[in-house]
Amino acid sequence: MLSHLIPAADFLKLTLANPDGLAPFQGELDNGTTVQVWDTGVICFEPVGAVNEDVVLSCGVHGNETAPIEICAAIVHDILTEQLTPSVRLLVLFGNPPAINAGKREITENLNRLFSGHHSKGAGLINAERRRAKALEHYVSQFYQAERVTETGTRNRSLYDLHTAIRGSRFEKFAVCPFLHDKPWRKTEFAFLAECDVHTVLLMQTPATTFSYYASNEHGANSFTIELGKVKPFGQNDMNRFASADKSLRALVSGKPVKSGAFDNKKFNMYKVYRSIIKQTQDFKLHFADDIENFTSYPVGTLLATDGDLEYRVEQEGEALIFPNANVAIGQRAMLMVVPTSVADNLA
Repeated sequence: MLSHLIPAADFLKLTLANPDGLAPFQGELDNGTTVQVWDTGVICFEPVGAVNEDVVLSCGVHGNETAPIEICAAIVHDILTEQLTPSVRLLVLFGNPPAINAGKREITENLNRLFSGHHSKGAGLINAERRRAKALEHYVSQFYQAERVTETGTRNRSLYDLHTAIRGSRFEKFAVCPFLHDKPWRKTEFAFLAECDVHTVLLMQTPATTFSYYASNEHGANSFTIELGKVKPFGQNDMNRFASADKSLRALVSGKPVKSGAFDNKKFNMYKVYRSIIKQTQDFKLHFADDIENFTSYPVGTLLATDGDLEYRVEQEGEALIFPNANVAIGQRAMLMVVPTSVADNLA
């Protein structure tokens, strides 16, 4: 049944052939794993027996960020062909199939600015990205809230939203931890990031409209946006650069525990958001080269951007820029400014 509905066990190919929707279906693998396709780009795996871990892997929220899409597609393929047996409940999401087909970051609107209900604000559900954001929220809620027998009565929820960045970075791989509303960070989560070869973490200080913040705030999930490198077209990714992340994600899926040990702040580059620069007018302009890397810092007083009569300059030593993008819509974030920090005093 599944081999007929998912030819060659290629769920990504099936998704991209049906970017606007797919009728739900389900089946069972020979090893007992239940496979449920809920929609295009939405596939759920239920292992045999009681489990405590509910894991969401998300990719393709931006359609041109291909390396995470290839990683997740390979994981799904290997589960379907029983080369990888899940020991956790697993939901894999290919976020924006039309944008993936188009090789574009988005079709109409940045999908990762539409979560936590923002899809329905303002003009409402006026485009496919807004409708998809609402649907993805629904599928994550459906997954986390499903009744399931557990080993201990508790369930651990996690969501890893995998991306690659528009530009290069001083630190090739880094993670963004959503604002936790004074809850502590977890050593096991930082240990998992380290196993993925991610040693730089940006700690957000305010609520956001991102997928990772939605999962954290609405469902209490241990959630990160993980940037694995730089955007490249399909077929041009050096997958060796993602070997640690791929290996760690597969270990996570197969239920192998992460060894956290003692946390050593010296092994991480920790940053927190110092300020967010919002685009106010069409005259917004960045005053540095287009190829400047994320986490680049400049001397105090350096002009970073102008927006009409407004000037944005470096305000303190060590302040660094991240995610600069002058082409965002008015009212959206055009750049974050971050400063070094530590988490040693707020770990669980």
